[in-house]
Formats: sequence, C-alpha cells, structure tokens
Amino acid sequence: MPTCKGCGEEVDALVAVKVQGKAKKLCEDCADRAREEGEIAEASEGVVQNMMEFKGRR
Repeated sequence: MPTCKGCGEEVDALVAVKVQGKAKKLCEDCADRAREEGEIAEASEGVVQNMMEFKGRR
C-alpha cells in the first residue's frame, strides 16, 4: 500500500499536488490541507503587496 508523504500513513490512493512549486504525493486529507494553505499564502501575499503599493510581478 502507498504511504502518504505528509502524514506517513498507508492509504488506498495518493493524489499528486504541487506544494511550493514541487510535486508531492499526498493522501486526500493532506492534499486538501496543502491546497488551502497555498490559497491562504497567495491571498496574504496579495494583501501585503497591495499594502506596500507593489506594482510589479512576482
């Protein structure tokens, strides 16, 4: 059985998710958490850039 790289538990199926530009194979729960954390990080970065009046690209 495959093992999740996030929690270390054996699962039936793994999902490939990009985390900080790297592809990782995680279980469904860890993949959902990683997606949520990525969305939160992008949103917070956008808020900080707006606050600092940053006009360029990342």
